Amino acid sequence: MLKSLTRLWLSGVKQAARAQRSQQRKLLKSLLPKPPAKARRKPVKAAVTSLAPAKSPRQAAAPAGGRLPGKWMAFYYSSLADGGKLPARRMPYWLYIPANAPLGPLPLVVMLHGCEQSAEQFARGTRMNALAEQKGFAVAYPQQSLRGHPNRCWHWYERATQDGGDDVRLIAGIIDKVCAAYPIDRGRIYAAGLSAGAGMANILALRHPDKIAAVGLHSGPVFGAGHSKTGAYGVMQLGASHLAEQAIRTLLQGAAGFPTLPAILIQGREDRVVRRINQEQLEAQFRLINRLDAGSAEPPVEKPGHASGRRQSHAYRIQDYRRGRKVLLRVCDVAQLDHAWSGGDCSLKYNACAGPDASRMMWDFFSRHRR
Repeated sequence: MLKSLTRLWLSGVKQAARAQRSQQRKLLKSLLPKPPAKARRKPVKAAVTSLAPAKSPRQAAAPAGGRLPGKWMAFYYSSLADGGKLPARRMPYWLYIPANAPLGPLPLVVMLHGCEQSAEQFARGTRMNALAEQKGFAVAYPQQSLRGHPNRCWHWYERATQDGGDDVRLIAGIIDKVCAAYPIDRGRIYAAGLSAGAGMANILALRHPDKIAAVGLHSGPVFGAGHSKTGAYGVMQLGASHLAEQAIRTLLQGAAGFPTLPAILIQGREDRVVRRINQEQLEAQFRLINRLDAGSAEPPVEKPGHASGRRQSHAYRIQDYRRGRKVLLRVCDVAQLDHAWSGGDCSLKYNACAGPDASRMMWDFFSRHRR
């Protein structure tokens, strides 16, 4: 009898211990974030860089919001970095070729999304493909992988990236691949981005001024500082202080004969993610790059907002810097706008329905410049 009771007691103790361990595992599992689906894929096999068009481009589903008559295609670019010293990397990208293409080579706009956005969401939110169909230019959308960053952020703050390595090298490779596969006007290639994507578009243009004819930065961080995740947050909130001017002077000293680089900077006055100090310091940086003194500044223009009709718009201010007949720098700050693409599709995160229309403003500026 005693033995039976002992066995029964031991069995109960073991069951209780198993139940406790099971509860502990469940609690621990609930506290740990699930790895993103794409991050669980097998590593990409090494692939030698190829500038030839993909053998079987995939016709991607049209972004929600209406099918356009042009071609919306999905590709990826892969390369062996530094001659095999680093493992192969693969970057997906999407390409829109308008049906309403003009005779001759097409201009190309390279669009770089922000954190927590995909390339397709960025295309939908900015409506850049619809504008491309109207105006007759191609649009490429490189996409940060979930393996590269769990929130799809570009590493604009890292030294290697600011020096033109890592993702910058891959995006430059995408441009070359698109130019080899389609009739692109190499003198009319432009880069634009939002937030972290603006930081990357800026670095792409600064490190490849031979490729990029003009750049558009929406809510972007100043160049040349950060160098860590904590440092990146400091830049987004406080700018780069004296490092901003120093970074550009160092870049110009290391690149004799650096060409002019036209830029349009758009910023929301209510942005609490990338604060307005960044636009002020970017303005100073591009004045240095384009050799623009105080006398090149035109009187600022105040545009009133309007709230009637389907297309509402916030008030905004434009400051142009001109050399001769060309506007080389345009600075636009928008009242009431937070961290969002101005005039976008506000059914998607990081887009504001109210204007001004940032996509049209950027294309209007780009279309006046060529390399």
